[in-house]
Amino acid sequence: MPVSDQFVQALNEFDAYNAKDPNHEDYQGKTFPKELLYALRMSERLEKFAPGSGEYLQLAARCQHIGRWEIPRDEYPMDRKGYLQWRNTLKSHHAEIAAQILEGCKYQPEIIEKVRFLLLKKDLNRNPDTQLLEDIICLVFVEYYLEEFASRHDDEKVVDILRKTMKKMSSKAIDEVGKLPLSEKIGSLIRQAAAN
Repeated sequence: MPVSDQFVQALNEFDAYNAKDPNHEDYQGKTFPKELLYALRMSERLEKFAPGSGEYLQLAARCQHIGRWEIPRDEYPMDRKGYLQWRNTLKSHHAEIAAQILEGCKYQPEIIEKVRFLLLKKDLNRNPDTQLLEDIICLVFVEYYLEEFASRHDDEKVVDILRKTMKKMSSKAIDEVGKLPLSEKIGSLIRQAAAN
């Protein structure tokens, strides 16, 4: 599928924005701005899981966490209500930054609206595009971030989070989890979550 100059420009601008993340992560001997690495992983997983996805889906995957560090978690109460407020604020923040960049790249309003719709997680479980993006988010979490998360929480909490994560995933994505290179401990926690 041919790639437009507009698409390349948008990805480059998303990446340049996320390259400003002051938080860093080491991966395969290199140090990356955390949200830039996350964005690259999202694009890679989308291509593996659903090759040939529409341009708007590829754009949404690449900017899913754009500017995330600009709204720290600790600015909200450290309870479930505060967490949900933070997540909702973040969704709007990501959608706004993405829309501005896409407008600057001269994207058609309907493409910009599709990306905004996906970043706002509208119609999850009903809209196939929103479901696909959620599947990618969950797969990237399990493959790259679950091990570290599990090391900071007791098994019961991790199993509960995994149950909630799996409820948001399609059956195809749940099957894909079985193909990921996971540790024995993480595999055991996933099996516990799936059994309930």
